[in-house]
Amino acid sequence: MTPKEPAESVDNSEGAATAAAAAESGGGSPAGRPLDGVRVVDITSTLMGPYCTLLLAQWGADVIKVEPPAGDVVRYIGDTRANGMGPAFLNTNRGKRSVALDLKAPGAAPVLAALVDSADVLVHNLRPAAARRLGLTAESALERNPRLVHCAFRGFAAGGPDSDRPAYDDVIQAAGGVAALQGGDGGAEYVRQAAADKTVGIYGAAAVLAALHGRQVTGRGRAVEVPMLETMASFTLLEQQGGRVFDPPTGPTGYARTSSPHRRPCRTKDGHLAVMIYTDAQWRAFFTAIGRPALADDPRFRTITERTEHIDTLYSMVNAELLLRTTAEWQAEFDARDIPATRVNTLDDLFTDPHLSATGFFERTEHPTEGPLLLGRPPVRMTEPAAGASPCEDEGPLRPAPHLGEHTREVLTELGLPGTEAAALFDTGVAREPTAATAA
Repeated sequence: MTPKEPAESVDNSEGAATAAAAAESGGGSPAGRPLDGVRVVDITSTLMGPYCTLLLAQWGADVIKVEPPAGDVVRYIGDTRANGMGPAFLNTNRGKRSVALDLKAPGAAPVLAALVDSADVLVHNLRPAAARRLGLTAESALERNPRLVHCAFRGFAAGGPDSDRPAYDDVIQAAGGVAALQGGDGGAEYVRQAAADKTVGIYGAAAVLAALHGRQVTGRGRAVEVPMLETMASFTLLEQQGGRVFDPPTGPTGYARTSSPHRRPCRTKDGHLAVMIYTDAQWRAFFTAIGRPALADDPRFRTITERTEHIDTLYSMVNAELLLRTTAEWQAEFDARDIPATRVNTLDDLFTDPHLSATGFFERTEHPTEGPLLLGRPPVRMTEPAAGASPCEDEGPLRPAPHLGEHTREVLTELGLPGTEAAALFDTGVAREPTAATAA
């Protein structure tokens, strides 16, 4: 297969027509989502990049997930059926098509080049040396396709001493200050979820959307670098930089309210309740609720600045007061006074939460091989409701998460690869399709 020459420009109507044709063949996104007609080539693995491209798929993009012959490692997390369709993969890779390619094989280069030529967005989390070896640097990719949005995730930004080091979520939680902040008092603890991966993935999706808008204006693509360390350092310091915002510093780092040892869900007579009393009006309402309205005029508590300085005293008071009534009694009290408060849900409680149930957060879908699934709907809903339609109405469920290589042949056909060349790729192991065992 001969790689295409770089195009001067790509007409939007041509891209929309291509997407419509792909949709007819089962390869496109549901019509009506805002990124309908945008093709994303996704060469990422684990959680950060796949979460970014999941968001793009939920908003309508046709995401082609390029996987190595062994597949994305997340396929095998919790994979009790031994078919590469574990729970985390089913959640993170909905709405995508899987192409299995051995990118290290020489025969894969023309296919990879054609994928880049066909893409509106290329997302990868390859280390710099691997990107150079595969011709997937921003310079190489944009030379081929000047309208491409090239999004590269990496552990550490280019130009620093750590720029070539590998990184995972735990490493970045530590390097970005999250683990020390979470541990407090000189300790260190990880947030008990892949907080860095998912946060950086959201930043990546936002950056891609901004770059696509820029292309709409200028007609040119651009390179987007999303480094994990710098992203999490920025994320963490936003409210935690404290006196070190000033140069020279006027005080220490940290935010007293969030670092208070008394900041936690409060015990009640019969359980726990989370309450967040924040504004002047809310504190006045709370002081009235506990029969101590004069505290609103206490010099320690009159303004948010003074309350922050004495937050341990306030939170100790809240903890002591909540022990005097039941959870239901306090919930009713806080609801009546417009003070934010809620029960403490476990992960299992989320599946029966009355609000999530009422808003239809979970949807039941049928996977072709994995059977009935219960999955969370896209939390952000974007529609153009017709007269009388609900503004929360969405466009229906995404395509199910794919088996490894499920769409390899389909995508090769869309790229215009002759049948004989496609057959040679399969025969030599450069391209893969699902085996009967994994697809059963």
